[in-house]
Amino acid sequence: MKLSQDRKEAFATLLDDPSALVREALLREFRALEGDGVAFLQELKTGQNRLLAHHARRFLSELKFSDPVAELRGFIHSLNYELETGALLISRVVYPDLDIGLACKQLDQIALRCKELAVEPLSPREKCILLNRVLFHELGFRGNSEHYQDPDNSFLNQVLLRRKGIPLTLSLVYILVAQRLGLHLDPVGLPGHFVVGCFLEDVPFYIDPYDRGLLRTPEEVVDLLQKSKVTPRLSDLAPTPIREVLCRCCRNLVSQYQAVGNLDLARLFRGFVEEFKASHQNQAQP
Repeated sequence: MKLSQDRKEAFATLLDDPSALVREALLREFRALEGDGVAFLQELKTGQNRLLAHHARRFLSELKFSDPVAELRGFIHSLNYELETGALLISRVVYPDLDIGLACKQLDQIALRCKELAVEPLSPREKCILLNRVLFHELGFRGNSEHYQDPDNSFLNQVLLRRKGIPLTLSLVYILVAQRLGLHLDPVGLPGHFVVGCFLEDVPFYIDPYDRGLLRTPEEVVDLLQKSKVTPRLSDLAPTPIREVLCRCCRNLVSQYQAVGNLDLARLFRGFVEEFKASHQNQAQP
């Protein structure tokens, strides 16, 4: 069931209600709404209203669904895709006791450290350089090249915990922290690699979180693809839709679980890939 604007506004007015009965009623409503409910709370959590953001985080931390698989399927079918929500719902399939509020707080803390160091005004490029300092130098986030096929590299909560991952998930961390700094960056799913794109200046540039935040020009990205024996297309350098980012994450998990011999989880995530595709095709039909 879709969340109308009227229902969103009604829920928002009740989030700070001190009544335990009201709180339990809201939790039941959000659970029934599955992906839409979580997406709504994530939207409030990253919004300008700090009070609503605080209460949204509390609800997110309490929302422990009994069936994470059904929850992710509900999110996929909702077509209401939000990057942070989707990544954490994918994590909950294998880590059902994941505290979503804690994972969000970890991202908040990284952003807070960036804000402590920032001397405004900063250009988008300068903010990315600051982000690189915090993520890769202070906190030690890095690519897990020695165990690239470890499935934990594809789960946002595990990447935040272990501070290592693959290009896609390191790019997710980068983008989600940047959002908290008011910096809009885009996921860019290159063939065989994943980077972050910044399209806020006259000439776009790209950040490679797997290479400790190396900044690349469009020409350098094209050169990178050519060295990998890929014939670049202009569309390769454009932002990737959130749906495709999350679907690609599930495809990675299919490959990773096959590599470690867990065929049951490989089949499960292959099913999610098919559901993403089917939902997109249904949406595209007139």
